[in-house]
Amino acid sequence: MADLQSHTHHSNDHTLTDTCSNVVQHDKNLAASGIDIWIGAEPTFTLRASEEPEWLSQALGEEKYRYALRLAAELQRRHPGSLVLRTVGRQYGGEDVPRWSIGLLKRRDDVPVWQGPPDPVCAPDDGGQTPSAAAFLDALQAAFADQQWSSRRLLADGTAELRMLLRTDAGHVDEIDDADQRLHRSSVHAVKTPESGLTDPLSDIGYSLFSVGERVFESGQASLWIELPAFSESADFLRCLDAVGTAARNANVHSLVIKGFPPPVDATVSWTTITPDPAVIEINQAPEPTLERFDAASREIFRAAERQGLATYRLQYNGAVADSGGGGQFTLGGRTTDNSPFFRAPQLLPRMIRYFNRHPSLSYWFAPDNIGSASQSPRADEGTRDAFYELGVALEQLERQADVSPAFLGASLSPFLTDPSGNAHRSELNIEKLWNPDLPGRGCLGLLEFRAFRMPQTATDSTAIALLLRSLAGMLAQQDTVPTLTDWADELHDRFALPFFLRQDLQQVLQDLDTAGFALPGWAEKALLQEPTRSSWSVDFDGCRLALSEAVEFWPLVGDVASQESGGSRLVDSSTLRMQISLTGSDADNSVNLRDWQLQTAGYRIPLNPVADDDSNTQIIGLRYRDFAPWRGLHPGIAPVGPLAFALSHPSKPDAIAVSLHGWRPEGTAYDGLPKDLQEAAARRRERLRVSTIAKTELPVPRDPPPETVKPWSFDIRRLPPI
Repeated sequence: MADLQSHTHHSNDHTLTDTCSNVVQHDKNLAASGIDIWIGAEPTFTLRASEEPEWLSQALGEEKYRYALRLAAELQRRHPGSLVLRTVGRQYGGEDVPRWSIGLLKRRDDVPVWQGPPDPVCAPDDGGQTPSAAAFLDALQAAFADQQWSSRRLLADGTAELRMLLRTDAGHVDEIDDADQRLHRSSVHAVKTPESGLTDPLSDIGYSLFSVGERVFESGQASLWIELPAFSESADFLRCLDAVGTAARNANVHSLVIKGFPPPVDATVSWTTITPDPAVIEINQAPEPTLERFDAASREIFRAAERQGLATYRLQYNGAVADSGGGGQFTLGGRTTDNSPFFRAPQLLPRMIRYFNRHPSLSYWFAPDNIGSASQSPRADEGTRDAFYELGVALEQLERQADVSPAFLGASLSPFLTDPSGNAHRSELNIEKLWNPDLPGRGCLGLLEFRAFRMPQTATDSTAIALLLRSLAGMLAQQDTVPTLTDWADELHDRFALPFFLRQDLQQVLQDLDTAGFALPGWAEKALLQEPTRSSWSVDFDGCRLALSEAVEFWPLVGDVASQESGGSRLVDSSTLRMQISLTGSDADNSVNLRDWQLQTAGYRIPLNPVADDDSNTQIIGLRYRDFAPWRGLHPGIAPVGPLAFALSHPSKPDAIAVSLHGWRPEGTAYDGLPKDLQEAAARRRERLRVSTIAKTELPVPRDPPPETVKPWSFDIRRLPPI
């Protein structure tokens, strides 16, 4: 009788004491090597039970904004003396104003940056009377005078807000006329950010323009607000905050919303922002100088999100587990731009490009569902052939340079680390903030962003990835492990679409680190090698185990690339899926001879191939099929397949098994809403696989598949002739 099983691997979060000693030792090893590597992350969270557009596809939404505010308040309570700032976020084509951004600013030495009244989201209404904006402005002017700064109030211009002009240098505020239109500008939150970047023309010439007013905020309580100008130096900004806090206390302000331009950031302060993205809330986690501090910050963020009811994953109706929907990128850099590891060790970035090219597991194992050339994180060898060839030339030229400047490094590599349309942001290894003078304000920061990462399910998973990336940087800064690019050709999307080979490749990466003296601890290797979102099923029959595992598929872009670049997303055809099919011995000694077993589908023999994996007795293939008919996509003549049906038999055995994997409930009936939890999701996945024992005589003699349907590691049943 067949024994049926269903699996989805999920990580179990470790306590800090489980990982702390290993994390501290990693920091010591990296410090001893002389490599200074700061690491940041962009975790994304969703309201997994909601099916409102803002939690499925849209970036903005009122509920999402309220969740973001509560999340900011949760983080602020953990850091007394920190400050919630409501600044402007990113802006994409077609958007009239920038998206909101809620940030938490604190000093790294834990000295308070703010001792004034809280943002209203951080404290309930105490019933006190809100002072007038004019009274607050009077107190503000007095506080500025105590700082020996010259200020003047501007004439009311018919709006409900009041304004003040300030100079913190030896200049005079009277040198600019009241009629100057720059003094009457709109709020930075209400105007479109120029393509050239966010600027403050007054700050550029030494003036600081403040606006204050009153309104009723989300909590329903009236509160004063102040809009801050741009500052260029963190020290000046912190002095300004000190004066604003003093003024608010002296005016008996019980709550204050601080908004405006983002603050200047250097290594002395930590700036974490909460922003909207399609389907998720994104947290731009402040970079940390050590893995120990990164781990602590990650655990804090994950706990705060969980307390607010936000999740790192979604459960689909059929029991499938997906990530949050927003990805989870990581960033490496240095304490300052000059101290970036990619500038201190100019060969590090070229070596990392070659190493990631050599190990596709780093591109696909951790990636979200949408990967390949049309994704948000294409590899350099997924573009045009000529560009990949020229990348090899560029890497050779960098090897020959005795003194590589940041500008030369950026100019040499930036043309190749893009997607096929030339978008530098969409690249597996994103260097748009490495040395890019064309990106105002933030293009020359010495940063490398790793984009081929789905959202980790737990803080432990996030720390494990951070440990992997820092260890790879440490190893490659000292030795050239992969001296040339590898041209994988068709093997890249054939062999490395299968989890079996990706895991094998990742194990080689871990072995390289071990050999180089950067061995990862057991908990980290376990977290990295597990498959948190890929579902799998298996059935045992007469000494054999037939396993079905979700594999990687590469979805093509639908339509013209250029016409879709201005929007926030692009249309891909996601109707094709790939299933890894493997046949192994189910006995403890794995000694069964698999040579004569036959697996068939739709009357065709499935061409399983043996793999060379030490002493394993495994045969494997990737089955490509159309899962659904898209409303707009490729190949309108190809019908979807459902369910996937297989039969496993042996010439000497009278019985066979028929296996059918359904994409939905086999009876076709509706589910009673989304799964409540992971256990219910697992039960729904299990019921999608149906197995029965049949007489072998009921099976047709399988035909060999047409040659055009078969590659070394895949069988594309979309190309089978119609029955």
